[in-house]
Amino acid sequence: MSENTQSTSPYKTRFAVDGPITAAGVIGSGVGLYLIQKNKDAPSTEELARIDADLEAAKQDVPKFDRFAAGNFNLDAKKLSDYPFYGSFALPFLLLLDKDISQNAGQVAGLYVQTMAITGTLFTMSVANVERRRPLVYNNDPNNTERTKKHAQNSFFAGHTAAAASATFFAAKIFHDFNPDSKARPYIWGAAAAIPATVGYLRLKAGKHFLSDNLLGYAIGAGAGILVPQLHKTKALEGVSIVPVMGSYNGMAASVTF
Repeated sequence: MSENTQSTSPYKTRFAVDGPITAAGVIGSGVGLYLIQKNKDAPSTEELARIDADLEAAKQDVPKFDRFAAGNFNLDAKKLSDYPFYGSFALPFLLLLDKDISQNAGQVAGLYVQTMAITGTLFTMSVANVERRRPLVYNNDPNNTERTKKHAQNSFFAGHTAAAASATFFAAKIFHDFNPDSKARPYIWGAAAAIPATVGYLRLKAGKHFLSDNLLGYAIGAGAGILVPQLHKTKALEGVSIVPVMGSYNGMAASVTF
């Protein structure tokens, strides 16, 4: 990520800082994927037999808030979710139609990669260390072969929803910051919110995730999509000071001036 000082950009990036952060995100995602493959096991035959013996009783293992989704399984919903999911990744590239944004394409691209890398690390590391059955595990439809696979234990949290939210909220944030007077901003934000919500709903219907998985994925993705650009704004840290403190105790003191 190259340093950008053009007046048309509301952001400031430095390779010495952003390069290592992005690299750490990419490496973290890769390590997480490796751990998922290494550590996760498919539900055992005995476990599935216990669930099938009394599906309603097995569903009681699911927290009440999520229980309504236990047993969901819909292959059509799974396939349909791919359209808004993959489409969300293309949304930031439409920003290049904006003249000011296109003039800072390299900087914006670097921020996009960093955003997705951070989201990817949070997702893969969570999945690698948290074992939660997908809702479809509680469905014994003969066509439901997914319940016997490793990824049947990867319900927490919703990666598709998180990734889609990262991409769409990133695009909305970039447009928002480059176009402070645009009347299109509410519509851009509305689309940014609707696309990952659609992905989450379809993944819920497909039996891939519970509601809480989707809500967390949505929050993490949206948070990364907004915060990464925000923290690079040239005025983002104005009024913030951090100084060392020595005396009766040693440490750091932070102050914010509004």
